[in-house]
Amino acid sequence: MTSVTSTSTTGTSYTSSYSSGIDWDSLIEAAVSAKTAAADTIDTKISDNEAKLEAYEEMQTLLQDVVTAAQALRSPSGTSAKADDVFLDRAAYLTANGDVDESSVLSVTVEDGSDFGTYDVEILQIAKAHKVISASVASKTEDLGYDGVFSIGLDGGESAEITIDSDMSLSEIAEAINDVSSTSGITASVVKISDSKYELLLTAGDTGVDIITSSVSGDDVLAGIGLTDSSGKFTNVLQESQDAIVSLDGVEITRSSNDIDDVIDGVTFHLYAETPDDTSVTVEVDTDLSSVKEAIQSLVDAYNAYREFAYTQQQVTTSGSAADDALLFGDGTLRSANNQISDALNTMIDKLSIADIGLSFDSTNNLVLDEDVLDDALLEDVEAIQSLLSFDMTSSSSSLGLLARGASAPTSFTLEIEVDDDGNITSATADGVALEVSDTRLLGIDGTEFEGFSFVYVGTESKSIDVEISYGIAELLYNATEAIGDEEDGTLAEIISGMQDVNTTLEARADDIRDRAETYRDSLTARYASYEAKIAEAKAMLAYLDALLNSED
Repeated sequence: MTSVTSTSTTGTSYTSSYSSGIDWDSLIEAAVSAKTAAADTIDTKISDNEAKLEAYEEMQTLLQDVVTAAQALRSPSGTSAKADDVFLDRAAYLTANGDVDESSVLSVTVEDGSDFGTYDVEILQIAKAHKVISASVASKTEDLGYDGVFSIGLDGGESAEITIDSDMSLSEIAEAINDVSSTSGITASVVKISDSKYELLLTAGDTGVDIITSSVSGDDVLAGIGLTDSSGKFTNVLQESQDAIVSLDGVEITRSSNDIDDVIDGVTFHLYAETPDDTSVTVEVDTDLSSVKEAIQSLVDAYNAYREFAYTQQQVTTSGSAADDALLFGDGTLRSANNQISDALNTMIDKLSIADIGLSFDSTNNLVLDEDVLDDALLEDVEAIQSLLSFDMTSSSSSLGLLARGASAPTSFTLEIEVDDDGNITSATADGVALEVSDTRLLGIDGTEFEGFSFVYVGTESKSIDVEISYGIAELLYNATEAIGDEEDGTLAEIISGMQDVNTTLEARADDIRDRAETYRDSLTARYASYEAKIAEAKAMLAYLDALLNSED
């Protein structure tokens, strides 16, 4: 009797050694394939979605790069955002007056946000550190034979006591002094004069202050090596300490350091040498033009990277159908982003356009920067460039300030602020639209055109305040791209999240179809195995009957 076997492993033979001659495996696979065809269709849909998701995610990333680049040029509001504002970057521009090399006598560092200003600087004297040296000894490594304790420090500072043993050499004394230099502020070194002459050099760590020493107990070690005389005075002063003296716009200033940071807020003068007679250096604190230029170039690069992506999505084949790489061909979100970005870049601000800073479009709408035009514009009027690119608000009252801003308020409106007898704000409106009052803050309400705006009013009387707003090109670009590309709540974030949810649902549906198909496979396998067994049994019976009938003959 022919045997019948079965297994439940997917994709392997379920029946073998058919006595019936029927190909049960093929029948099972055909039936299961019919059941899983829907899952295969779903897989194709998931694959298409994943390809489109990758395109959306790339678009989101590229738009975020535009957001970041635009942020630097839009004069963002809020204390924490000031660090992003390239127009608050400051630089010091030095100009020599007379026969002096300005960079060899002076450098200046400026903190971002410092006030503009121009100063005439003469360096009358630079600060110097006190340096003293001992008498000579024959060897730097031989024991000197002194046992004593001395103190060492800077005038007005902390002193350190140093214990010297008779088996210590000049090098070991220098090492002992250096071990406490963080306390004393003094460093020591051994100077080789010749093979038989070595001297101990002490140098003050600060300029404009004297080294102070004294013998505490035992041998007068410092007098023994000829650093001081019997009265404690230094025997050989290589360099006297002295303060720096600077004339700033004719006002003489004395400081102990060559780094002077307490004369003008945010400005530090680094002195290197005296200016020759009848010379000076003009220091102009102004906007860091190189930072502005770099920020504009970064915006161009970010936009062009996005534009190349968008251009790819618009390509068609020779037959007129979308190209294989154009995964977002005809996509409404992409089209909306392109239109808003184009509108922003083509906006005129006070009769100025991007052409005034050297920007133009090529044949594929990429931005091209003419650096010569931009350099001239920066040198001529950086404030005009800021007005072209940045957000700006002016008001008729100095009591009103802006803490945060939205994207849709009108460019001109009037704030009506009501204050009670105690000076508390009771209500506020902007062109008749109610604002939320929180102490001195006036907040735009969600859903209104003033959403996102936060004003602060420090006045004590009711007042009507006229407000003018300008949305520069970088501000418009930021608002457009941030609304679409923001990772948390931008338009693309919603689309991506929705597509991911769809894929999750489709994957679960495909898995369910395949699970049911495998259950169906098991059922068919068992059923066909039963059929095969019965056929085999019938054939065996038939063979037995044939044999029996033949034996009777």
